[in-house]
Amino acid sequence: MTTETDSPNTFVRFLGKPAAVLATALACTAVASCSAGAAAPTPSTSSAASGSSGSPAVQDALQREVAQHVMKAGPPGYLARIDNGSQVYTLAQGVADKATGRPVTVDDQFEAGSNTKTFTSVLVLQQVDRGKLKLDAPVEEYLPGVVPNGRNITVRMLLNHSSGLFSYTGDPTFFVDMEKDPQHVYTDAELLGIAFKHDPSFAPGKSWKYSNTNYTLLGMILQKQTGKTMPALVTEGITGPLALEHTYFADPKATNTGTGYARGYAIKYASGTPQYTDTSDWPIGSWAGAAGSIVSTTQDLAQFFTAVLQGKLFSAAQLKQMKTTVPLPADFPIKGGYGLGLFRTDSPCGTVWGHGGDTMGHHSTAVATEDGRRTAVTDATAEPNESTENPGLERYYQAIVFGADNVDICQMLGKPVPAEVLQNVRGTTPSTSASTQE
Repeated sequence: MTTETDSPNTFVRFLGKPAAVLATALACTAVASCSAGAAAPTPSTSSAASGSSGSPAVQDALQREVAQHVMKAGPPGYLARIDNGSQVYTLAQGVADKATGRPVTVDDQFEAGSNTKTFTSVLVLQQVDRGKLKLDAPVEEYLPGVVPNGRNITVRMLLNHSSGLFSYTGDPTFFVDMEKDPQHVYTDAELLGIAFKHDPSFAPGKSWKYSNTNYTLLGMILQKQTGKTMPALVTEGITGPLALEHTYFADPKATNTGTGYARGYAIKYASGTPQYTDTSDWPIGSWAGAAGSIVSTTQDLAQFFTAVLQGKLFSAAQLKQMKTTVPLPADFPIKGGYGLGLFRTDSPCGTVWGHGGDTMGHHSTAVATEDGRRTAVTDATAEPNESTENPGLERYYQAIVFGADNVDICQMLGKPVPAEVLQNVRGTTPSTSASTQE
């Protein structure tokens, strides 16, 4: 979900990559011609385990249809895990590796992108519990001389994106340079150098704008205060206590890229035929760092967000801080608020908490109910890598971001899927007589 530009109509992607203009993507919901062409049938698997409560069953036929529309929009594979309180439903369709044709499975690992921000926030709040960090202390106290105006920017402002610091991924040359030299391993100093070439977006605490620079700085603070690396902190503070055996911080690359790994692909649509680049061996741990380097599975992410929202990783006081949100701008495509590394999303079917992540090859979402008892985690194994508007790019966002992601939330909450959401998934023209999916 996020590019850093000055245009109020630009769709904001979670790792700051170029994307379609939001107004065009939204207009696409009313244009039948935005639909992508038909795709060849792909292998699929699904499973469901019933529980004891009275929640409506997840609609398998709808989920399979959603997966097909997602893949027609470009991604070679799609994963979904939905726990609606009475049933754990899983689905995997498509391939994990375009070169070999290996079918994707529900247990495959993938780059979780900016879901990492919630992990980083948890680690910060653990240090707050230990008295090692203070949320309202200035960044200058922990990183003297590093951040321009660091005396007026607090740790809390980094966590909730109210610092005003420019996101290094918003630099117009950042992803262009990465594509030219995809194996370049960035240092934190390089990333900050890119960010600080740009003026702040606003004075500290005066507005909100998503910035990966904030989380680069949080990672630096954590490592300086503890004397430990981010991979070690994630293991000791989160994956170890929760027994998340398939989750780790890429350093700098994802190391488990064989069987059981869903490879990710950058897509370019401008030629009219999608062009794919396998980005799975690019060093995500260098350029995304504490903002987006976690590799995980749908089950592990579900377990993690349940633990977060049930306060299993820090005190009740810190959970309250995490869920204290600042409002999102009116032109931001997500409606709700942002806490400390956590979105509150007011979806068409109700309010959920969680995050999402976009890397060079994946689009993932992880949400839960406020009590953490219901979860929905998905991953699409491709990500657009171009800024020029075209029908393929528009259809990607229509089908996945404004369609599939909301269908999964509705299924998790046991609510009928609104007609507008189904139209986004299918790429159909809205009808005044359209009904919701029961």
